Amino acid sequence: MSWNDKRPMSPHLQVYDLPMTARLSILFRAAGVLLYFVMVALVVVLGIIAAGEAAWSWLQRLLLSTLGKSALFLVTLIFYYHLCNGVRHLVWDTVRGLELSSLRSSGYIVIAATVLLTLLTWGLA
Repeated sequence: MSWNDKRPMSPHLQVYDLPMTARLSILFRAAGVLLYFVMVALVVVLGIIAAGEAAWSWLQRLLLSTLGKSALFLVTLIFYYHLCNGVRHLVWDTVRGLELSSLRSSGYIVIAATVLLTLLTWGLA
């Protein structure tokens, strides 16, 4: 038995439950990265539109399919989450809302606003 076998191990992420603020922070960063790829895809879409009527017709069929609508819905959700959490960070930059209770409540507000704005955009609310 080596000395490594007796030392305590740090809690693994599968065991340790991250606080909501940490989860929202990770999700905020991931949303930013995903939005970068969405912007690249938007440039590709604009290129397809510029390619002519046949390409535009193909793109319309793709975007109106179930997979296309699902992808657009997800992009809308990601966009609104990043927007709402960005506003939350701007409020924090004014040194407001940094108390633990405010952090939790603003997290729930961000989630609710994200869902509401997405549903309103898609005409589902």
